[in-house]
Amino acid sequence: MANQLKMAFIDTLLRLHAQGWSQRRIARELGIDRSAVARHLRRAEAATESPDDSNLIQTIPAESKPASAPSGSVEIRAESKPASAPPGSSQNPEGPAARAGSVSACADWQAVIEAKLDLGLSARRIYQDLVCEHGFAGSYYSVRRFVRSLGHTRALPFRRLECLPGEEAQIDFGKGAWIVDTSGKRRRPHVLRVVLCHSRKGYSEAVYRQTTEAFVRCLENAFCAFGGVPQRLVTDNLRAAVTTADWFDPELNPKVRSFCQHYGVVLLPTRPYTPRHKGKVERGVDYVQDNALKGRTFPSLDEENRFLNDWERSVADTRVHGTTRQQVSKLFAEVERPALQALPAERFPFFHEGQRSVHRDGHVEVDKAYYSVPPEYLARPVWVRWDARVVRIFNQRLEQIALHVKHEPGRFSTHGQHIAAEKVSGVERGAAWLLAQTRRLGTHSARWSEAVIAVRGIEGVRVLQGLLSLARRHPGAAIERACEVAAAAGAYHLRTIRTLIQRHVDQQQQFDFMSEHPLIRDLADYGQFVHTSLQKEPVHE
Repeated sequence: MANQLKMAFIDTLLRLHAQGWSQRRIARELGIDRSAVARHLRRAEAATESPDDSNLIQTIPAESKPASAPSGSVEIRAESKPASAPPGSSQNPEGPAARAGSVSACADWQAVIEAKLDLGLSARRIYQDLVCEHGFAGSYYSVRRFVRSLGHTRALPFRRLECLPGEEAQIDFGKGAWIVDTSGKRRRPHVLRVVLCHSRKGYSEAVYRQTTEAFVRCLENAFCAFGGVPQRLVTDNLRAAVTTADWFDPELNPKVRSFCQHYGVVLLPTRPYTPRHKGKVERGVDYVQDNALKGRTFPSLDEENRFLNDWERSVADTRVHGTTRQQVSKLFAEVERPALQALPAERFPFFHEGQRSVHRDGHVEVDKAYYSVPPEYLARPVWVRWDARVVRIFNQRLEQIALHVKHEPGRFSTHGQHIAAEKVSGVERGAAWLLAQTRRLGTHSARWSEAVIAVRGIEGVRVLQGLLSLARRHPGAAIERACEVAAAAGAYHLRTIRTLIQRHVDQQQQFDFMSEHPLIRDLADYGQFVHTSLQKEPVHE
């Protein structure tokens, strides 16, 4: 068997070389060393020169290669196909790998290749078997392309998935019936359809726009109609719910994410452009359009929604579903409704949201009113979410940083902790804080400050603020003496303290002139020194 395999490889090697293949390409194609290719080619040349040699190996003449055939594949024209084909091979030139004006070199071996594919063999193994057992002269890449084309024509069947009661609901939008008002103006809304996967119980509602607000409101109405909440929701990647489509890690709209957290439900978008992942609701939308709305018009959106509500109850719920073979309303009432999660005590607090930049005054604008944020977010973007009662402000990680009561336009809402400490004046801090600061100066300063507040009232707050400013320029002892004197005289004005401090400073700066000191010489000594210096003769060089 080993010799037979070896001869088959040699025969393939010589055929490829005769067709103009390089030694490097032949070695790569057959998976052997390039030196082995060169060795067998030399032996073939030597055998051709010595026809009497017992080891003669006849070279295969080169076949005509079509000019349009791509490199890396061995293909022949449909007209040049051999008249006789091996038993069991296909005579039909229109195989899976057929192309305009040409047919794959593997087309004659289609039945053999399909049989080996059924055994689970790989393209490499099929190529080796064709070369060894059938003298196949084509390339491995030709076999691989042919196997790949067969794989496309033999797709695996879809797997059908069924859901447990209360486990899943699928959502989709479709076209609604035309709205024709009294003036003749026509407008066509969208219809949102929500289907519980186990019982096929549905809910339909018409809306004019596929906005996030409309999407959330319709889902909430569907939960109320069902009397409970499923564990998960499956929808496509509509913009109202999905900010960034990603099969592995989609990014949901923040409002939709908050809605899901409120109701304890998980929203799972399908793979993009894969509607079969929500096949139950896809057919459900067609059912609404064909059975309920086709050929109808309505004078208003409310009229259409009232009709859909009646149709769900009288037609859709009473039918026997073609898959479950049970009446929808009966299966829902007996099996699925008890399995749904309970509705929360309150409906979802519907809110608006948007991004804002913090102004220089540390506030953001919402509906023409202004709300403070912590000082570290100055000039940074924040996310604002508000409803009719409160305004919530979040950072970029959706962590709440401020909470305000909603105000009418033109009003400011400022929290004290949102003001930088450097921007809070002593007047704002109040008299108690100022008195606490003056006590640090001394007993007389504290007594004088308390008397100022008692005598002058609210205007004394500014006086205490001025007293603290003097402490930054003058020593505490000077302020203490000035406050002692002023308190004794009943003077409770800041200018009195300034005058007393200035007098104390002037007295400190007056010094008595000293006429005698051990370091000071007598004036006669200085006179003798000058006289002696003048009597000295100049030095001549």
